[in-house]
This record gives sequence, C-alpha cells and structure tokens, in this order.
Amino acid sequence: MTNKKTIGLVLSTIALLVLWLLPSTAFGINDLSVVEQRVIAIFAFAAIMWITEAIPIWATSVLIIVIMLLSVSTSSIWFLTPTDTATQTAGELIKYKDLMATFADPIIMLFLGGFVLAIAAKKCDLDANLARVLLKPFGTKSHFVLLGFIVITALFSMFMSNTATAAMMVTILAPILKATDDCNGSGKVGLALAIPIAANIGGIGTPVGTPPNAIALKYLNDPEGLNMNIGFGEWMMVMVPFVIILLLISWFLLLKLFPFNEKNIVIKIEGEMRKDKDAIIVYVVFAVTVLLWMLDKVTGVNANVVALIPVAVLTMTGIIKKNDLKEIPWDVLWLVAGGFALGVGMDKTGLAEHLVKAIPFETWPTMVTIIGSGVLCLLMSTFISNTATAALLVPILAAVGAGIGTSLDAFGGITSLLVGIALCASLAMALPISTPPNALAHSTGLVKQSDMAKVGVIIGVIGIIMTYSMLLLIGKYIF
Repeated sequence: MTNKKTIGLVLSTIALLVLWLLPSTAFGINDLSVVEQRVIAIFAFAAIMWITEAIPIWATSVLIIVIMLLSVSTSSIWFLTPTDTATQTAGELIKYKDLMATFADPIIMLFLGGFVLAIAAKKCDLDANLARVLLKPFGTKSHFVLLGFIVITALFSMFMSNTATAAMMVTILAPILKATDDCNGSGKVGLALAIPIAANIGGIGTPVGTPPNAIALKYLNDPEGLNMNIGFGEWMMVMVPFVIILLLISWFLLLKLFPFNEKNIVIKIEGEMRKDKDAIIVYVVFAVTVLLWMLDKVTGVNANVVALIPVAVLTMTGIIKKNDLKEIPWDVLWLVAGGFALGVGMDKTGLAEHLVKAIPFETWPTMVTIIGSGVLCLLMSTFISNTATAALLVPILAAVGAGIGTSLDAFGGITSLLVGIALCASLAMALPISTPPNALAHSTGLVKQSDMAKVGVIIGVIGIIMTYSMLLLIGKYIF
C-alpha cells in the first residue's frame, strides 16, 4: 500500500470515528438523531476513501453498504444498534432491504442492459459500423472526431435518458479507441470523458433531458403556484445556446488536457458487414432498444425496463453466452450501488432534509442565497443522485423564494433560484459516483479518478459562472 493510500485510509477512519463519537450539539443541527449522526460519519468516511482511492473505489462502495447494514439498518448488529441517549433520539432505522436493494436498483438494470448490448454489438461489428456512420460528417481529424462524439452524445441526451445515452455511446467508443494508436493514451482518455460530459450537459437542453429540469418546471408551471407556463420551446431557446457554449468549452478543455498524438482517426472494419442470423438479431434489438429509449414518454415503458429487453432476447437466442457475462464490469455496478446506498441513508433517515433546513437561507443576502443554493446543489449532486438533490432542494427553495418576495425580482425572480438548481444538479460530474454516465466512462478502464475530478471541477466552476451570469443578468427576460 502506497503512502497516499495509507494516509487516505487513516484520515477516513479518523473522520469516521470522530464524527461518530462527537456530541450531537457539535453539528449545529436541531433534533439530530443517532442514526443521522452515523450516516454523516459514514458519508465523510466514504468521501475521503473515494477521493484518495485508499482501496479500489468499488470496494469502498461495498464496504459502506456493509457498514450501513450493520450500524443504521433494521438488521444492525446488537452492539451497534442505535439507542436513545440523554441528548439524542435513536432515530428511524433504514430498512435493510432498502440498502441491499441498491445492488439491483433500476439504474443498475439499465447499466446491465447497456453492457450486454455493447458485448453483443462488438461480437457482430455493429459498434464499428455505428461509429463510422455517425461520425462520418465530422471527418477523420482527431479533434473533429472528438467534437463529433460530443455532439452526438449531447443530441441523444436531450431526448433520452443520460444513462441510456452513455451506455449506447460506450458501445460506439470501442472501435474508435481501437483505431487510435496513442502512445500515452491521453487522447483516448479525452474520448472516454466526452461521454459523461456531453451526456450531463446535453440533458440541460430540453425539459425532458434530465429529471432536475422537470422538477424545476413542475414548480415554475404549477397552475396553483407560480403558473409561469414555460413551454418546451421556450426552455430550448434559452438552454440550447447555453449547452452549445458549454460543450465547445468542454471540447477545448479536453483537447488541451488530453491531446491526441495522431492527427487522424480512421475506423477500419475487416470484411463486409455481417448479415447472418445472429448479426441481424443484434441489429434489430439494438435499433428497437434505442427507439424505445427515445420514446419512453410515448410508450410508457421506463428506460430502465427497456434495458432488460436486450438481456432477455440476446440470452434467449444464445448470442450472449455464459462466458460473455464475465465481460460485464461488475465493479462498476457495485460502485454505483454504494452511491445509491448513501442517498438512501440520507433520504430515509431525514438527514438530507435536516441538513438543508439547517442552512438559514432566509437570513442571507438575496444574491448569496441564489448562488449559494447552486453551489450547495453542485456539492450534494457530486455524491448523491442529481434527481434526489433537485427533489429535495427545489421545494425548499421555492418556499424560501416566496418568503424573500420582491427582492428577488432584481436578480431574475424565483426563476433564478429554481432553474439554477436544475442546471447545477447536471453540472456535478467530478467523481465516478456523481452520475451513472461518469461510472460508465470509468468502466472503460481509461479514466483515472484524478482525471475525472480535474475535468469535472473545472467544468463545474465554469458552468456555475455561466449559469448565474445568465440568470442574474438576464433572468427576468428569458422566460
């Protein structure tokens, strides 16, 4: 074990013990329960372990689920079972089934379907054919291939699940990587990172692109509330230019941080396109799956459910065999499960709501409230689901905005508060656990956590500056 890993392990253990044993009054949160305090301690432990990579990050995820099961669940070990103290209530324990269910969360199923589809596509060269067709308009220059990859990912992400888009693009990435001969692999890292960056940013472009957008619009368009009646087209008129600018900045950033050694990327496919029975089945399944992902609002079939269709069909037809299942990156599924478990812990115990309510937004200056809420959203979304973060913050800030009243008008009104939360939730992409697309990019084996953190932090900072420059300067005119 290296010195860095040893230090990370020691620091995370100290943080766990100190936060676990501190008097509850030290946290400044009213009515903090024993269970909530333990979740805070476990959260800090997990964050330090993930950041320092003291052990493999997927192993950290498994470890924190086990710690939570033994200490804050309905199946806690007897000597760790939380009890009332003189100053604290024990708090509500988390159902152990809810924690264990994170290993089979619907998003995990979407990952599984995406991975199976990618394995099948690779077996019949569909991935290479798709990459060649979709990227043809962008030529063969390396930097334009990267731009094409970003544009295609962002476009799909505007109209279908970010995770489904990323799963599809990981499939298309494989033959592009095979066509590059980078000695140091830096260009490959940029291509892999383009997936989560473009998927997360692209989702901002439409009201259906990502759940935080829909959550913010629910409150803004509520006929019995703000009744702003912001339409699909109005949102796109504002957000698509925002997305284009941020994507171009991201493209420039990736080229600077991860330059290509070769000037051209030419995708070569040996032999003719396969037309045997297995290949045709894969082509049809891939097309139907992507179509159903895009039309989930029309069909009513959730994207996570759609992802299991290729698993069923491809295993039934024998295209995916028992040995093929060994190629699925199970470590990524376990990694994501750990992030979900922390989210369950913060939600089910009431800790997340307590933490947000402990922040005295109403006493802050108006501009600080607007920007501060966005920064808080970005930080929370780095570690827990962006949807959960938005679902928690938007109603609270809608109430805060109503309390602030007319002083918000000079800064774009309540739109600046709620739209800011939606955008900041999508800008959190500094860790593999931040969003499913990040985890998928990490599954390629090309992206170090430090590379993801470096790019994620820079884009997050730039994105926040762009977000609040737009909302504070012209917020009152844009909707």
